Amino acid sequence: MTRELNFGRVAAQSGQAKSLVVFLHGYGADGADLLGLADPLAPHLPDTVFMAADAPSPCAGNPFCRQWFPIPRFDGSTEVEAAVEMNRAAEDLSAFLDQRLAEEGLSLAALALVGFSQGAMMSLHVAPRRAQAMAGVVAISGKLMRPQVLAQEAKVKPPVMLIHGDRDDVVPFHEMQAAGNALVAAGFETFGHVMQGTGHGIAPDGLGVTMQFLKERLPG
Repeated sequence: MTRELNFGRVAAQSGQAKSLVVFLHGYGADGADLLGLADPLAPHLPDTVFMAADAPSPCAGNPFCRQWFPIPRFDGSTEVEAAVEMNRAAEDLSAFLDQRLAEEGLSLAALALVGFSQGAMMSLHVAPRRAQAMAGVVAISGKLMRPQVLAQEAKVKPPVMLIHGDRDDVVPFHEMQAAGNALVAAGFETFGHVMQGTGHGIAPDGLGVTMQFLKERLPG
């Protein structure tokens, strides 16, 4: 049985929802951490509903915040525990997306995921394994989990934008190239943007690239 995910929602500025963007936060944060990104994006995407989901589990390192899955080097969990929890969270997220799309009266082709850090990892893992392709994925400061099985397990290949700071000391910058290489090898339309001089965060230029990517691919 999947777990219900709490979430915040910002309605489409136009009053007519034609697309949906779901933000997925990082380890030790929650949905509110990213929902504010709707403010600068909404004027450029007036027909878009924005949502930010809370990850399903309390964070081992900060019980007042959330995690999609444990991280062994941060919380002492095992690799097996991390893998099992990631699989479970992926099921939770897929069910959440189905429910939200149904409520908004939208198809999967009108959905984009914007993930940061661990949320980017979830985005890159879940999107290719859906039965139908979504409009796109923006993965910021994340990494591609299980790249060795991507080509075999991918059912669909939505376009992907990878964004990463070259001074990231949490998720190393080289993970961007590793993800890009695996995605391209598996046949994904893949784009990349380097946030120069940026650590583990979202710089204004990264947000601008995100906006343009979404604007070009979402209906409305």
